[in-house]
This record gives sequence, C-alpha cells and structure tokens, in this order.
Amino acid sequence: MNQKICYIVGAMSLTPDLRPYPTSGDYVIAADRGFDSLVAYGVNPDLAVGDFDSLGHRPNHPNVIQLPAEKDDTDMVYAIRKGLELGYRHFILLGGVGGRLEHTLGNLQLLDWLALHGAQGFLAGEKTVATCLRDGKKITFPAAMEGYLSVFCNSGTAEGVNLSGLKFPLENYTLTGSFPLGVSNQFLGEPAVVSVEKGSLLLIWEDRGGFYVKLPKLWAE
Repeated sequence: MNQKICYIVGAMSLTPDLRPYPTSGDYVIAADRGFDSLVAYGVNPDLAVGDFDSLGHRPNHPNVIQLPAEKDDTDMVYAIRKGLELGYRHFILLGGVGGRLEHTLGNLQLLDWLALHGAQGFLAGEKTVATCLRDGKKITFPAAMEGYLSVFCNSGTAEGVNLSGLKFPLENYTLTGSFPLGVSNQFLGEPAVVSVEKGSLLLIWEDRGGFYVKLPKLWAE
C-alpha cells in the first residue's frame, strides 16, 4: 500500500498534462469541483468529498461524503485525512494551484503536514510542482530535469541543507524561513540531490512536461 498513490483533485482547473493515470491499488479522490475535472478526462474517482459549493450540486456518484459548508478542514484537508486513514503515504495533489492565493498557500502547507505524518505529497499545477522534505530525507532529481528549482525553509530554520548537482550548491548550510536564499537555482543536466538533516524544506520547480515520467525517481528517501 505504501508504494501506491492517492490522487486528490481539487477545484482549480486541471490541464491535460496533469490528468491522473491511476493504476491498480491507487485511489482517486475528487474534492468538490475536482469531480468535474476528472469526469472531463474520463477518470472515475473512487470517492467524492466536499461541501460542493464550487461544483454547485451533489455529484451523481455511488461514493460521496457531503461536508458542511462551515468547517475547520478544507475539502482538500479532509481528502488527505481520508487517504492517510486508508494507509496511503504517497500523494499527488492536483487542481490546488493558481486559484485563490490563500488556498494555494494552504495547499503548500499541507505538503509539510504530510511529511509530519510520514508521507510525501506533490502539489502539481500548470508548469509548477512542489514537494516537502523533512528531517533526514533527500530527493535525487534525474539528469533530465531542466529549468529552475527553488528551495525554501518552511519556517524557523532548516539545518544541514545540502544541494549538489545544481548551479548554486550548498553544503551543510542552515536556511531560515525569513530569507529566500534558495530561490531560482538551476538544474545542470546532471543528477541533483537535495537533503536536510533537521527542519523542513519546500521545493518548487518548473515542470516542462513529463512530470509523471519523472515521478518514480522523485519520491524522498
């Protein structure tokens, strides 16, 4: 189960490049208007959740959880909790970037929240992907990666930060959440490694196509 993926599709628009292709054992959750996005691309979700204020109606689906309009958890948060409850530790969040700024920021925070729960999430939007590293984890980017990679400390300090295979390397560095030193680094056409010993890093990079092809190499170790 831990190697399978929980896809969660939110209310923001979903481009053809980000259409999920679930395989056996994966789980797809439509969060509110994400239901329409999935149906448009011929993907039948396993579950639909939300207050459905964005969708405008309760979806015609055999597995629906109707949430109240006034609640502490967003539809995306509820969907993630459901995925964790089902045992998933690999998450791809789609339709969560580019709409209201507060929702985008909230979804970025959820990447760190997933890391705190022993999981990893990718927040993918049009030409942009983000994930989080925490406490002793590392990611190795394949040589095929192109463009910019930004590495931020989520909050407080991130200690023992190492960046290699990038235009601007770092070794055993301490990043702080109050200054964006790691913005707009660049891939060099060789494998690049990002790691942190203590604290939390937010990684954001350009997606020039092929996100799903590169995905197997991007799960944190």
